[in-house]
Amino acid sequence: MTASLIQDDAALRALCARLAGADWIALDTEFMRVRTYSARLCLIQVATPEVIACIDPLAVNIDPLLDLLYEPRTLKVLHATRQDLEVFFDIRQAVPAPVFDTQIAAALTGYDDQIGYSALVEKITGQLLPKVNQRADWAARPLTPELLAYAADDVRYLCEVYRHLEQKLVALGRRAWLAEECAAQTDVKLYRNDPELAWQRLKQGKTLAPTQQPVLAQLAAWRERVAQQKNLPRGWVVPDPALVDIARAQPENPGQLAAIPDMEPALVRRLGDEILAIVDQGKRLEPQRLWQEPSRPEPEQQRLLDAVSSRIQACAREHGVSATLLAPRREMVKFVLNEPDCALLRGWRYQLIGAELAGLRVP
Repeated sequence: MTASLIQDDAALRALCARLAGADWIALDTEFMRVRTYSARLCLIQVATPEVIACIDPLAVNIDPLLDLLYEPRTLKVLHATRQDLEVFFDIRQAVPAPVFDTQIAAALTGYDDQIGYSALVEKITGQLLPKVNQRADWAARPLTPELLAYAADDVRYLCEVYRHLEQKLVALGRRAWLAEECAAQTDVKLYRNDPELAWQRLKQGKTLAPTQQPVLAQLAAWRERVAQQKNLPRGWVVPDPALVDIARAQPENPGQLAAIPDMEPALVRRLGDEILAIVDQGKRLEPQRLWQEPSRPEPEQQRLLDAVSSRIQACAREHGVSATLLAPRREMVKFVLNEPDCALLRGWRYQLIGAELAGLRVP
């Protein structure tokens, strides 16, 4: 089937009319995130068994398509949904739902954990997909025939992959498992970048003293807001290492600020007063250690952790499920430490293995 390239509003309306009422739509995007805070959407690919299309959002008003994709009665089929959903969240502050993530579905039906799209297509259909230059400029126009063919293939074979995995999930009685996992992927909290939590991205801040960490938190929140307002990469506002060094040195004047590595004279002239004000504000806060040392299992708990890990591996092999998806190590540690909100104690994981393990925890 030949893919259509949609570059005018009339063609998009006609496409949406064809897609209206579809039970499911295969979906993918191409975007650029080089000079901006938010990803720049450059192409949207959609497919059903009857149509394949690449829509150029740089040429058309995509609102009719977005209305269709946000229709809750239509299932959206994607592979590794997270980045694509983030792009849509940036546009509408909401994500299309419900979704069917073929990467998660594969992990629930015996395929490798976090398998890539090309590898999954080859395993299910036997089709070898050509590779594309990872530095391809999706914002350039016109798009080359090679890039358009690559983009169309991202949804062309997704249709067949979806139908195969859907049948396997139903046969195994695991369709509800996937629905549970995919519902978590559409939680909008995953896609909100709260400036007050921006310090969590700066892992180097763990080395700072309790009197310095609150300063870093204030600087990170300020930088996040500036990056969002100006749609610039965080590092283009102030580089990460410089932000940590500022929190450590706590400069009081432009000269001291300019002595910090990566603080170029132009940057100090442009933002120096704001940065110094933020530092002064942070210094007035109570000392605080933002990064808490992770809890470590006691010897008896470590023995339980080893036993739980072995049982998880055996259960995963027995049922043909990815062990990493079934129980990431952090969830096993939560389990043995009796920490709240452990994934093993709810949903399909509890049914499969959590109930069996629940009586083994150390009080």
